[in-house]
Amino acid sequence: MANTFKRKFSANIGTSATTIGAYTVGASTATTIIGLSMSNVSASPVTVTAELVDTGANVTRIIKDAPLPIGGALVVVGGDQKIVLETGDFIRVTSSAASSVDVIMSILEIT
Repeated sequence: MANTFKRKFSANIGTSATTIGAYTVGASTATTIIGLSMSNVSASPVTVTAELVDTGANVTRIIKDAPLPIGGALVVVGGDQKIVLETGDFIRVTSSAASSVDVIMSILEIT
């Protein structure tokens, strides 16, 4: 088994759900999210939602409509908290305003 640390990111996320870094867990791979951070890059406060979507198109919210102040950051996953993703899973984020949020996701892939 190979363990590989990676980072995925998406900039200027808006009101359309955006898959972080266009990343979907590949075949024969398990992925652990070890960090998921969001920053407000707009001139107004926003709210953000992060969701895990699985291969059956089931959606589970990690955080919903969390406030993110001007210039603020939110660490959704980090420290002792981790999220395990299986083949076909992905994380998507939505903001309440256009082009307002940048997201960085740090992962550990196990193949």
